Amino acid sequence: MGHPSGPSRMATARMRRRTVNQPPESAPGGDGPPPRFLRPVCWELTMVNSEAVSGFDHSDAALAQWLETCLRRGLDRSASDIHLSPGFCPYHRIHGELLPDRQSPVLEAPFLRSLAAWLLATSRRGPLPERGSLDGALSGPQGSRFRFNVYLRQDEWAIALRRLENRFHSLGELGLPSDLYHLCTLHDGLILVAGPTGAGKSTTLAALVDQINQTRRAHIITLEDPIEYLHAPQECLVSQRQIGADATDFHEGLVSALRQDPDVILVGEIRDLPTMRAALSAAETGHLVLTTIHAGDTAGAIERLVASFPAEEQPGIRQQLSLVLRGVIAQQLLLADGPARDPRSPRLPVVEVLMVNHGVAHLIASGKTNQLATAIETGAADGMQSFDAHLAQLWASDQLTEATALHRARDPQSLRDRHRLLRSSVRR
Repeated sequence: MGHPSGPSRMATARMRRRTVNQPPESAPGGDGPPPRFLRPVCWELTMVNSEAVSGFDHSDAALAQWLETCLRRGLDRSASDIHLSPGFCPYHRIHGELLPDRQSPVLEAPFLRSLAAWLLATSRRGPLPERGSLDGALSGPQGSRFRFNVYLRQDEWAIALRRLENRFHSLGELGLPSDLYHLCTLHDGLILVAGPTGAGKSTTLAALVDQINQTRRAHIITLEDPIEYLHAPQECLVSQRQIGADATDFHEGLVSALRQDPDVILVGEIRDLPTMRAALSAAETGHLVLTTIHAGDTAGAIERLVASFPAEEQPGIRQQLSLVLRGVIAQQLLLADGPARDPRSPRLPVVEVLMVNHGVAHLIASGKTNQLATAIETGAADGMQSFDAHLAQLWASDQLTEATALHRARDPQSLRDRHRLLRSSVRR
């Protein structure tokens, strides 16, 4: 069948000879109801392409039972991610390390194809595509929620699931600077959350939206692919729209959102130039727009945004951005390894914050983003913070070790000086 080979697979196969090539015999049949949390999944199985599930006349409850067991196993092991690949047992990412679940069986390609088609049906994403990948989200046991991605690897379907927080954390609980609360009071402009994949950008966006939801009377529209965090209306009316189900794409969803009387618009990801243009226009016309961008720091986020436009437009875009940009939050996640680390939160966000004041706006408009690092260092009174400043705080509070902090520092000697000042101020 062209399964991947290697020591991990061979060892797993020797330990567990049975495979999941069909639903477990112990799973309930089609006569009984599936587990309550998966009922929407089972009831919508009629949407799945019949070719993909041929031979599984009663597979709805069986797949539901298997998936519940799989998710519970991941929850019991405190896994942040679950990987399901043909020819392997499930793998769990635990505190950043990817580990096999040798108590679970090796998975076969036909079973994973059926499961992938089923998951897409539950999130109204349609049948399996001929190629590529698709995202979705589902509710799991114990009040959990997962984001999933189904994707092809060597012409066979695999599934990656990421556990989502089942409650909102405040900005403070996430270890983010208190000055970010100011951004939630703004009535127009653009806020960017930057970072690599897996840096917690969606979690930060959810915290910002939740803060607005608690403290303002406004209409919040979110455009997400998929919907990861469910926002119940508090002080705000919240309209969450999923791309592919409620809107064709981000651009169409953003254009239509402007006709729905929004105050705040969250765009989960800007993937093309038309969407970027629409986001800037929305921010310019009296709406607060929040979105994410893949970049390593705040200056990089601005340069990446500008570079997405044709060269002849970039000077004008810099000028427009200097007027509409309100703040940039760049973050990365580190494994907490200090003596005062919280075992319930094994990873810590390290955050750089750029607030757009008059001086920063001038630097953006004139293309001098290489000077933004200096503006951040001297802008603490305006709520700005560099990565190294945050690293020094985490080191001084013993949440990170000296080795980790220095390894991640942009300027190790400057970080030592910051740390020395922080510790001396504590002793006083």
